[in-house]
Amino acid sequence: MDRVNFRTQVLTRHLQNHASTNDLLHAAPCVNYSPPELSEPPADFDSKSLRKLLDGQSMEDIDYIFNLMIQSNLFCPRERGGKMFIAPDYNQSMEQQREMTMRRIIHLRDQGAFDEWFSKKGPEGDLWRFAIAESVSVYDHSLGIKLGVHFFLWGGAIRFMGTKRHHDKWFKPTETYEVKGCFAMTELGHGSNVRGIETITRYDASTGEFIINTPCESAQKYWIGGAANHATHTVVFSQLEINGVNQGVHAFIAQIRDGNGNICPNIRIADCGHKIGLNGVDNGRIWFDNLRIPRENLLNSVADVSPDGQYSSAIKDPDQRFAAFLAPLTSGRVTIAASSMNTTKIGLAIAIRYSLSRRAFSIRPNEPEVLLLDYPSHQRRLLPLLAKTYAMSFASNYLKMIYVKRTPESIKTVHVVSSALKAVLTWHCMRTLQECREACGGQGIKTENHVGHLKSEYDVQLTFEGDNNVLMQQISKALLAEFLAAKKRNKPIKGLGLEHLNKPAPIVPTHLTSSTLRTTQFQTDIFCLRERDLLNRFVTEVSQHQAQGESKEHIFAVTYQIAEDLGRAFSDRLVLQTYLDVEATIPAGSLKSVLGLMRSMYTTILLEEDASFLRYGYLSTDNAAAVRKEVLKLCSELRPHALSLVSSFGIPDAFLAPIAFDWVDANAWSSV
Repeated sequence: MDRVNFRTQVLTRHLQNHASTNDLLHAAPCVNYSPPELSEPPADFDSKSLRKLLDGQSMEDIDYIFNLMIQSNLFCPRERGGKMFIAPDYNQSMEQQREMTMRRIIHLRDQGAFDEWFSKKGPEGDLWRFAIAESVSVYDHSLGIKLGVHFFLWGGAIRFMGTKRHHDKWFKPTETYEVKGCFAMTELGHGSNVRGIETITRYDASTGEFIINTPCESAQKYWIGGAANHATHTVVFSQLEINGVNQGVHAFIAQIRDGNGNICPNIRIADCGHKIGLNGVDNGRIWFDNLRIPRENLLNSVADVSPDGQYSSAIKDPDQRFAAFLAPLTSGRVTIAASSMNTTKIGLAIAIRYSLSRRAFSIRPNEPEVLLLDYPSHQRRLLPLLAKTYAMSFASNYLKMIYVKRTPESIKTVHVVSSALKAVLTWHCMRTLQECREACGGQGIKTENHVGHLKSEYDVQLTFEGDNNVLMQQISKALLAEFLAAKKRNKPIKGLGLEHLNKPAPIVPTHLTSSTLRTTQFQTDIFCLRERDLLNRFVTEVSQHQAQGESKEHIFAVTYQIAEDLGRAFSDRLVLQTYLDVEATIPAGSLKSVLGLMRSMYTTILLEEDASFLRYGYLSTDNAAAVRKEVLKLCSELRPHALSLVSSFGIPDAFLAPIAFDWVDANAWSSV
């Protein structure tokens, strides 16, 4: 039979066996929106208690800032589908977005949002500052970054690197925005390697002034937030040369614009241009042409220069001095980690709410189409990410607490933990936004639905305040140092959660059952086993290279693979431990049960997704198959809690998107 006749017969049979087109049209009712609250089971746990675990004592401060933004027309309110939403207008030009960011900051200032920024003391003051920064970032990352550069970087440098003379002069005008600060550390030629920056500052004893110079194009300050349009002053990071001797990197206050916005003499500023996101931040480039500043503008908490040009520091070792100098800037990584979790929550709240009202395909003829989240494949895409987000949010809270309660003895721990969590939380954020974008189908492409656009806005998280891959290697170096120091002292290792190394190695069961996979004992054991083994492997590799006379720099360059695996193992074990600590505070009941479900999902999905568990033999192939089945089982058990869990994030509806609610009405002809 030729091909044409064959196709003709197929089409004939098809038409004979089906109803007319009109019948089909009449048989398919129009799709209507039904709020998931009407069909989903009510929460069997206290949502307010769960939110309290996420936001703690900062709940009132967060909600206060949310309400300030919701109530102002500056935050672009618009009605869609019978609800009001607020979001920046990304149709505006880059210049318009920048000006709107600045106007919103001034509005918040006028409402008293930043009052007593520097005078609020202790852990409570630090937590309040974090709450302000996190809240504004929920609305717009540009707003959060612009605010963070001014208060946490410029203001933080003055607060921690400066002394009383700087506090007295700069705190008040910084709080009122009479002075608009930026932070000039990164250069065209150097980012992560701060020690390598090329800007040079020399002291002129005859005038009592420092002279800052950009000696070459690679030394231009680059990506400096606020520099292109608004900043009047900056903290300049520069090599300090005294009497021909380089004393290393130090920080100086320099004015770059006058009160009328004119660029100061001996300063050149250029725009970094349009970016893939964050166009509400005016990133700029700065060149210094023998700029003279007063001697008093050296931020001198660690080192100082006398009027006659003598350099002094209580910390003689250059490495320790450099570490002490930069230690206070850890707050940047703390805010990045927390901000990434809020962004992740927005993406998940939108995607999961949409999946609880959007239907696709029928399982059987003449039955209603199925909710997206009732498909096991859709559950597998979103629910593990939801459990991870809760686990990492608890870890972010832990990071904030050890930061606000830091002591000189705990600085190292804060540095390592902030490096670990900044990396894994921002990686998780970007991966979650991508999955949420895809899970929303074509609606995920629309800017007004947030999830797609948030990816480009938050992509920068992965590399600013430290490239994530570099941070993983830094963590491994720190673990190596702790291990070798304990061995040299012939004492048990202590700190960074490594005490488990002092105990016998845990033994993983040869046959994993569902009940075993859910026990805290197994979960802790396999995460500790992985970290212990990778640390031992790392120590062995480094020792072998050292025995061959290779340099330290070369050794760390060639052992990067196992170093990154170790960094991740440390981070994952840390997240699990913080989760267990939170869970231990909750009495038996429904909330503890759902927390246990999410913990098991967090650990089990990592066992499935991280190749190191198979690569290094912590899981057999049979056990890996059991893990895969358990993930699907956990998804089905978490499914009834999905709406309650995203509602417990506490994000007001106005910060979500039309597809999270009545997406039919939001797209109706009447809304055009």
